[in-house]
Amino acid sequence: MKKSTPFAREDVMQAYLDSLLQEPDDPAEVTANTARLLEQAAALVTETGVEAPRDTPNTVSAVIDEEVEDTKIVPVDEGLEESAAAPLPAMTPVKEQLDEHFQALFFQVAGLTLAVPLITLGGIHRLDTISSLVGKPAWFKGVMLHREEKISVVDTAMWVMPEKYDQNLAETLNYQYLIMLGDSLWGLASDKLINTVTLTKDEVKWRKSGGKRPWLAGMVKERMCALVDVYQLITMLNNGLGSNEQTP
Repeated sequence: MKKSTPFAREDVMQAYLDSLLQEPDDPAEVTANTARLLEQAAALVTETGVEAPRDTPNTVSAVIDEEVEDTKIVPVDEGLEESAAAPLPAMTPVKEQLDEHFQALFFQVAGLTLAVPLITLGGIHRLDTISSLVGKPAWFKGVMLHREEKISVVDTAMWVMPEKYDQNLAETLNYQYLIMLGDSLWGLASDKLINTVTLTKDEVKWRKSGGKRPWLAGMVKERMCALVDVYQLITMLNNGLGSNEQTP
């Protein structure tokens, strides 16, 4: 019998996301970027790439399923050091970076749905051979070599919800994809790609500035989904911080 995921019930997921938003202690053109990122998603890890239809909801997942057999990943030798992170833009809140209408990629980790605005999505890769590195946080799965670049792979479930991560949850994971964060070499491991959706800012319950969890931009209200502030997340990963730790 297939094990149920820890967020199988919608009311449980809603309560969990609401709890993340609570802060008791510390109360270039979008259209062009969107087109570029959709092309990256369609191309995936192949050299040539295929342009995907822009308004088909399941385009990203469908193209990955069709092209994944062409993926070629070179194994990483043990002992490779993590690649230097790309410089980040100014820390403007993600809400201010977005137009009133914006697109987001929805993906799933251990039954929890997360969303990344397309203007901050760096691409999508198929997860393949990962080499572990010693002396890294538990949520650091290791390094994957892709086109001679060393991608740092995050165990997303362990990073996002360490308080719920146990052996039972680990056994439900089936990481298949890497969600690349901006222009960095950080990738979030994902079980499943859902679709791309056009949202309005009013559909998001935005978190208050300051306090804990700066990576959490807000919650997409009707979809019970956490919206990720990618650049805040990259900063935390660069500093070796977990989701509940404070950025220095």
